Amino acid sequence: MASKALSVVGRLNITYEAWRKPCDRETGDGSGSGKAADEDGWEEKGNQMSKDEGGRNSSFSENPVRSRPRRLVDWINPTGAKKVHSLIDKVYKRKNLEMAWEKVKANRGSGGIDGQTLEAFETQLSQQLDRLYQELKEDTYQPLPVRQHPIPKRDKPGEFRMLGIPAIYDRVCQQALLNRLEPIFEPIFDAASFGYRRGRSTKDALRKIWKEIQSGSEWIVDADLRDFFGSVDHEKLLTLVAQRVADSRVLRLIKAMLKAGSYGKGRLFPTERGTPQGGVVSPVLSNVLLTPFDQEMRLRGYQLTRYADDWVVTCKSAAEARSAVEAARRILKQLGVELHPQKTRIVNVRYGFEFLGYKIKRGKRMLYLPESKIRSHARQGALYAYPKDKSIRRFMERVRQRTKRKNPLRTKELIAELNPLLRGWGEYYKRAHVRLLFNRLDRWIIHRVRSHRYKRWRNGGWKRLPERVLYGEYGLVSLVWLMPSIASRKPESS
Repeated sequence: MASKALSVVGRLNITYEAWRKPCDRETGDGSGSGKAADEDGWEEKGNQMSKDEGGRNSSFSENPVRSRPRRLVDWINPTGAKKVHSLIDKVYKRKNLEMAWEKVKANRGSGGIDGQTLEAFETQLSQQLDRLYQELKEDTYQPLPVRQHPIPKRDKPGEFRMLGIPAIYDRVCQQALLNRLEPIFEPIFDAASFGYRRGRSTKDALRKIWKEIQSGSEWIVDADLRDFFGSVDHEKLLTLVAQRVADSRVLRLIKAMLKAGSYGKGRLFPTERGTPQGGVVSPVLSNVLLTPFDQEMRLRGYQLTRYADDWVVTCKSAAEARSAVEAARRILKQLGVELHPQKTRIVNVRYGFEFLGYKIKRGKRMLYLPESKIRSHARQGALYAYPKDKSIRRFMERVRQRTKRKNPLRTKELIAELNPLLRGWGEYYKRAHVRLLFNRLDRWIIHRVRSHRYKRWRNGGWKRLPERVLYGEYGLVSLVWLMPSIASRKPESS
């Protein structure tokens, strides 16, 4: 049985601490390059262990032939590919540091606990990069604690999600490390994972789920992980990273980033578990930790789709869905992660479920015309995707905040400030079934702009500020015209 092939990551035969000791005695000039002295010994130990546990190999010189990895950790290196032994010198390479700075600058953002801004860092760019180069080369780099920044939880007054914002200097270091880790781990990330990966997006994840539901998998496991970024087990994460990276200095660098601590409310808090939600390298590390979960679930035959810590499984029956939840709970427990009991449920698609801001549901309303007379794509029992109610409410509230009558901006300035919000929200949802919603929101937005202009709700603005002026002269974004089916018919002159 598949379950018998699993062993707990907490009892990994190759732990991070056991791996680190022989790597610290590596040969070479001490710069972090060179092959670990006892590396071959680990392979022999693994073969001996396979033999003792009833494996198929008959001698130390033979590799066991198995249809699947024996341990969750082996999913990170399922083919036994050669590890990367010399990586730190690629991290602190000057060109890589310069590329890292450009990326950090493009992402913008505020500074960390040292108060240094992007502009201040750029004025001393050469000296800062020289200092980072020397510290990484001489193994003296020590990151600052991250600055705690509370973000109010939506629809939960008084509750906050804590972001950890590293200093600009540390963000450059993390980005330089990320530039080198991504090419190593991206090939082994599972096809079911869509979060924080180049060339993959929320639309790809939703398209996969859509196809699976259309093929008959209408029972949904809608799940979330409890405080994922705050509960990551450092030792298990480093064990998984060590499966592909054999440079002890890089592992010590990652461990220093994880253990840097956080500062808030005038106090310094140690970090025993978790990765900073806001750190540059955290998304890749989270995917490293959850890759064994992705691949083990899919090997058991479950149709998993995961985006960061939010995931769903599409199933053919309720029994299969219950089995998927239990399997996921067991696997995640071995990785030191828990399912969120309030945010994990089993539901049939006809009742709808929410994923990545969308409500996906099979329609129940009776259609009184035969399909041959319906010109739209509406069909009896068709599958629909729609922005979830919370997303619509948040969008409307943000529009209200920008269009208050006491806002001192002129109409053209107001629209220039409003357009990025309209375009961003509309672009995200434009391919859903939103034509009626977008029409309603367009009319409401126009009314908000007119009431801002004339300082009253009933204002006769349809005469003095008609739509052709708002959309033409002032350039107000229309949500409806963002829809591909409508945009293709838009006149060139507009």
